Amino acid sequence: MSVKLLLVGCGNMGFAMLDGWVRSAKLVPGEVFAIEPNEALRDRAARLGVPVAASADDIPADTDPTVVIFAVKPQMMREAVPAYRRFADKAAFVSIAAGTGVAALQDLLGSDAAIIRCMPNTPAAIGKGMMVVYANPNVSPETREFVTELLSASGEVAEIDDERLMDAVTAVSGSGPAYVFHFIECLAAAGEKVGLPADVAKLLAMQTVYGAASLARESGEEPGRLREQVTSPNGTTAAALGVLMGEDRLKSLVADAVEAARARGEELGKS
Repeated sequence: MSVKLLLVGCGNMGFAMLDGWVRSAKLVPGEVFAIEPNEALRDRAARLGVPVAASADDIPADTDPTVVIFAVKPQMMREAVPAYRRFADKAAFVSIAAGTGVAALQDLLGSDAAIIRCMPNTPAAIGKGMMVVYANPNVSPETREFVTELLSASGEVAEIDDERLMDAVTAVSGSGPAYVFHFIECLAAAGEKVGLPADVAKLLAMQTVYGAASLARESGEEPGRLREQVTSPNGTTAAALGVLMGEDRLKSLVADAVEAARARGEELGKS
């Protein structure tokens, strides 16, 4: 069976990617074969028209994928990956597992395996994600282009040429949505504290972050310049920024948070 892609894992991220490929017509359902041990998740993938199986043992013997994508939890990689080594002669492997480096994957798949690491983030579920990829030298330019095109269905794609930067990527864009969600929580709570009803404060916080991010993305202006445009001398915004920017409070706090995430990613990669 000739399929372009073998998807291992149809949890939240795996399914979001699969749904994006099918909806965008980057792949038709018959070009994908999915592996998912959980019956409910397997049924969900099957509703997209994709053939699915419970384990690698159930893959038809004549299956010959171009790419195998591992969308399983990092702690499951060492258990899940070896079953797909038989495809290493022809297929490239893509992993979205945080903390699992190319060297670890080569131990499981062979030193000649073509491997791409990808760090997505949760907005990929609605096609607004940030995917960062690193490819080892065994990956052909054609395969890199194919994988990049697939990932673009889930949002923006960037490429790095130094795998050591992947922990920094994880700290900024991989974990970054959680930082933004917490900021929304904090802004909504502050709105309540100054008298706004909870539902209004939540709406104001969410829409303000959404609108500001959209403007920063679409205007072409530097974020610092946009900040200056909103800030009238001695006005309300200036008063607030005096608190956030005084002694580099927010800048230092965010830098410390990103460094903590980067260091933890490095620790996980060694474990």
